[in-house]
Amino acid sequence: MRIFPRSRCSLPSARALPRASDGAAGSRKALLIFAIAASIAGCTTTPTAPPAVELPAATVDHLELSHWWTEFNEPALTALIDEALANNLDLQAAMARIETARAQVKLASADLYPSLNLGINASRSRVTEVGTNPLPPGFGATGNDFRLGLQASYEVDLWGKYRTATRAAQNDLLATEYARETVRTGVAAAVAQTYFGLSAADAQLQLLKDTLALREQTVTLQTDRAQAGVIGQYDLAQARAERDAVAADIATAQRAVSQFESALAVLTGRSPRDVFAPHVERESLLAKLLSVPTVPAGLPSDVLERRPDVRQLEKELVAASLRIDRARADYFPSLNLTGALGTESGALRHIASGPALIWSLGAGLVQPLIGLKAIEANVDAQTARRQELVVNYQQTVQAALKDVHDALAANESTRAALAAQTARRENLQQAYELSDLRYKSGYSPYLEVLDAQRQLLQAQTLSILAARDVRLALVDLAKALGGGWDYRNAVEPTAGDASVQKPAASREDATPGTAKRG
Repeated sequence: MRIFPRSRCSLPSARALPRASDGAAGSRKALLIFAIAASIAGCTTTPTAPPAVELPAATVDHLELSHWWTEFNEPALTALIDEALANNLDLQAAMARIETARAQVKLASADLYPSLNLGINASRSRVTEVGTNPLPPGFGATGNDFRLGLQASYEVDLWGKYRTATRAAQNDLLATEYARETVRTGVAAAVAQTYFGLSAADAQLQLLKDTLALREQTVTLQTDRAQAGVIGQYDLAQARAERDAVAADIATAQRAVSQFESALAVLTGRSPRDVFAPHVERESLLAKLLSVPTVPAGLPSDVLERRPDVRQLEKELVAASLRIDRARADYFPSLNLTGALGTESGALRHIASGPALIWSLGAGLVQPLIGLKAIEANVDAQTARRQELVVNYQQTVQAALKDVHDALAANESTRAALAAQTARRENLQQAYELSDLRYKSGYSPYLEVLDAQRQLLQAQTLSILAARDVRLALVDLAKALGGGWDYRNAVEPTAGDASVQKPAASREDATPGTAKRG
């Protein structure tokens, strides 16, 4: 078993210490051990930088995406996102976790300061009168004892274990703040996605209502023609069936609208009553939905700094590294200082008199011997925890770049699909008009008109969905690029701040170990 980690630092030798007499040999040896331990403790630390990652080349220098939703120029969407960022319950839970982490910082830093307690004690006791040492004449077997005083204790942070624990807690606090920003970006994206889903459902519902009105006119016309003997009952039944099919689609679209409204009520943190009876202000214009918005895109050079989930893992890595150092510090001796000041008297009336004064001072140096295996196990556990976070960090970076790649690909493909669906809708509109004209002129059967109507309605619906997909792809892209929060100042400044951990230049730090400094 290796008690202390290896170190390249030079340790003080006995020759370097001042000479002492033979009577002080024990003190000299203790001083030597103490100096060696101090040298080892000061030379060993765990790297806190995240592992090296291989990133693609950047395509843009800077993107401003802190409020990307304003690029859609929809005041209703902006109002909903603002409401969600103020009231969303997931965000409130994240804020509560931040307060928990802040309390943990205070708890960890409390060990850096001495403790001072006030003690007030009163007791009455009786001793035996027939013991080995009999009571002197004149002394009673029963007596009182009153004590009032201050007790102080302090463990000197020789190896920095309490300072290290405080720094670890501070990084945990930063990690929870980045976790809040991760929730914030997710909430903003979820509100936008649900809002665009609602807009598309509104557009589909309006399209179906307009189509139903046309189908009703067709049924009325076909009924008149059937009564006049121009057409048979087969054509009339087909017209009525098409009308009923559109009516069924309307019911489905109304259900989708209702579900999107309740989802937005939940995301915006509204009351249970408002969730049960949601009302969402919005501007439902088909022409606006079909217009293609533009959001800045590209791969910025600071893509990892923009992602709050990556920044969160970086801080968790720092905290885990510091906890390894904290665990190692238990190998070394601890120095405890104690003191007491007060008064003690057998009679309460004398408790404030000068002769009742008592005080004490003490110091103790404790070196673990039997419990070294437990310390070693704790170091191993903290090291394994850091290695797990290293893997999590690499997975998070992979997921971040995959999100950007998929969002960029979706941004291009959805725009192409929208252009194709728009052209298809326009062509089918012409085909429907020609089929209707041919039918009325007696050149084609009514089935040709029905087929053209079905295809046109399908193309119009797919155009709405394609326009929705373009907007959803833009939301995914903004989220993938870390949009939705002020990544430079929301948690800690990044410009010129050396404390922000950057990915290492190589992959050597991917395996937890000890960095040497001397």
